[in-house]
Amino acid sequence: SFRKKVSSSRKHQLKSLMLSIAKGILEEEEREREEAKRRYIAETCPPVSMPRTMQELQDLCKEIHRKIDGIDEERYDLEMKVNKANKEIDDLKIKVQDLMGKFKKPVLKKVRMSADAMLKALLGSKHTVNLDLRANLKQVKKEVKDEDKELRDVGDWRKNIEDKSGMDGRKKMFEAEA
Repeated sequence: SFRKKVSSSRKHQLKSLMLSIAKGILEEEEREREEAKRRYIAETCPPVSMPRTMQELQDLCKEIHRKIDGIDEERYDLEMKVNKANKEIDDLKIKVQDLMGKFKKPVLKKVRMSADAMLKALLGSKHTVNLDLRANLKQVKKEVKDEDKELRDVGDWRKNIEDKSGMDGRKKMFEAEA
């Protein structure tokens, strides 16, 4: 389709026109809200005539307390309705997620925990399991070879080298092996 380009000055003019219209609408809504508030206050809170006797003052106090109780009941009922609606919304969100089959995996913090602490967390405090991993390992006895013992018990290295130096030393090595 053919689109005509709009100049930047025309865009600016249209934008300012839209903003001024929106500002007028917002001001009108604010005036309507203020008027509704004044009407509600005039209906529900008639001007107070100051009582002249003690009996009139007590009657006024009783009337105010009765109105306060009624408003508190209404507030409580509305609060319960809101809580119930919020719970229904949460339940519906869960149902939608179930139907979609997509779950956002929560980001879990890495926690350093021993095997004992993990089992205790999983099984509860009743089951105290001491998991000694070393107890389950197989015991292996180390066999010490005679050759390794000789190598460790070399003694003074200078004497060892002198013994093996030259042809006599090599001859001794061959005789020792044979």
